[in-house]
Amino acid sequence: MWFVHAMLTVIAWGSADLFYKKGNDPRDRYSAVKTTIIVGLVMGLHAIIYYGLIEGISYDWMNLVRYLPVSSMYIGSMAVGYFGLRYIEVSISSPISNSSGAVTALLGVILLGNRINGGQLLAVLLILLGILLLSILEKQAEDAQLQKAGVEIEEKYRFGALAIIFPIIYMVIDGMGTFLDSYYLEYKAIMPEDQANMSYELTFLFVALFLIGYLYFRKKEKIQFFQERDRGLAALFETIGQFFYVGAIAGKQAVIAAPLISSYAIISVLLGRIFLKEKLNWKQYLVIAIVMLGIIILGFYDG
Repeated sequence: MWFVHAMLTVIAWGSADLFYKKGNDPRDRYSAVKTTIIVGLVMGLHAIIYYGLIEGISYDWMNLVRYLPVSSMYIGSMAVGYFGLRYIEVSISSPISNSSGAVTALLGVILLGNRINGGQLLAVLLILLGILLLSILEKQAEDAQLQKAGVEIEEKYRFGALAIIFPIIYMVIDGMGTFLDSYYLEYKAIMPEDQANMSYELTFLFVALFLIGYLYFRKKEKIQFFQERDRGLAALFETIGQFFYVGAIAGKQAVIAAPLISSYAIISVLLGRIFLKEKLNWKQYLVIAIVMLGIIILGFYDG
């Protein structure tokens, strides 16, 4: 069942990436803060309406504190990722950020003694290699297209110490968060999946409310919530993905599940080609095929 949850997470988060691309406004200095707010509000509503009212789950508020190390990692990495969109293209940032599965896998092997067989190791390496190659090819294709059109590439959008640091920070923090999630839900079984997800979503809600107050009272900046279509859709898919993600991490060693989920960058690229009218070259199709092969191998071993 973990494999189904992981694939649903891949589809949902890949879709979220598409709308993050569309909703990002580099001209708005508060773009990252607004994206964080919208995501936090949608997640909080999901926790209250679905878990609280529909499912009638009794929530232990101490879990909010117990799960805070995991929640802070996830929320922190996402905030860094949103902010980094001002300095680097999403098509480059996303594949690098999604290499966080390698960090999780490494921590799982070193600290928890997780083991994987040769076939699973090959699948994980194929997925991580595909993500890395996709990042390189995306940058090459984008630069070539801009140069052909006679557009000068701004220095802040080139690979450099400032630009590349954001997805790298995201990769490390998110990988640590996934590792802690695996520790909480699978290795130590500290709390049930629904309590963990509620804790994360409610924490995100409180962060969103704080940021609303910060923008409104400190910066005199208002958010036009009903005009935030792209950010709203991104938040919706992000929340759906998070729902299935918890089941994937709790149901299988994160050393395998995390790299698989990281492949959602492939979905993002494909959707970008379909809805944003971007084009794939044969090298990018080959990379996607490599990642899909890794996914098929993992699915085979799960079966």
